[in-house]
Amino acid sequence: MKKFMSKSANIFFIVLPLSFSIACTSSPASPPSTVSAAEAAAQSKSAAPATPQMSDEFLATGPIIVENEVDVTAQRDGIIAKLTAEPGIAVRKGQLLANLDDRQISADLEAARAKTRSTENDLKNWEAEAKVLDADYARAQKLWDAQIIPKEQLDHAKYKAESDQWDVKRVSELLTNAKASEQSLQLELEKTRITAPFDGVVARRYVRVGQSVVKNDRLFWVTAVAPLRIRVTLPEKFLGRVRQGTLVGVTPAENPDSHSYRAKILQVSPVVDPSSDTIEILAELTGNTAGLRPGMRAELHLPNLP
Repeated sequence: MKKFMSKSANIFFIVLPLSFSIACTSSPASPPSTVSAAEAAAQSKSAAPATPQMSDEFLATGPIIVENEVDVTAQRDGIIAKLTAEPGIAVRKGQLLANLDDRQISADLEAARAKTRSTENDLKNWEAEAKVLDADYARAQKLWDAQIIPKEQLDHAKYKAESDQWDVKRVSELLTNAKASEQSLQLELEKTRITAPFDGVVARRYVRVGQSVVKNDRLFWVTAVAPLRIRVTLPEKFLGRVRQGTLVGVTPAENPDSHSYRAKILQVSPVVDPSSDTIEILAELTGNTAGLRPGMRAELHLPNLP
């Protein structure tokens, strides 16, 4: 009997660990730990959408521009003979940028000047002859008064003197025409000299030495560097609330935290663009503008409106 119970006990202890192992293996995964009420409230608060707040500033983005910025073009056909300016060079108004080949026009101008001088001398000759004929007519008039010469001789002296006066006027008009032709060629010669239209900097060169150009071809891009301005568009609600002379802030669009500049509003559009319901304003930067260049985009800061 004891022997039987001993065997049963051994079987029981062998089966018990096996059952326990099977139970542990087949048991479902434990449920996630319960989050505390305080943590749940905090998570719920962070997940909730933030209430939008009205900014105290309105930002309008626009390009930085200058008043003077042009493409210098060729005023006549020709070949580039010389270049005296390169991109990045500061220039003054009237400074030479390039030369076209001017040999032909220079020769034509010298011929026109010679013709002008010749016509001037011719006019002086006719004027001198007119004075001689006027003197002859005056002498003939006295002889006629003394009944020394016949009436026909007096009329001959008179008509000859009048004819010479018309020759003086004719040559005078020829001189005027010669001077006009000379002036025209002088202007054409000046067109071979490409000069800066205002103080600024050469931003781009489009031609090279030896290149053939025709009238209106682009040669250089010249731009002023000051004063800098910014042009932006604003919503219709700003009409009547933004005025000339108002001081505003300006920051570079690419790096708004780098530096802040000041600008004064110069122009406010008096009408609303019907296609976009916006108005346009122009402001000029004041004070130190180091770091800004024409063509950059910048943000103009205005007090926001309700």
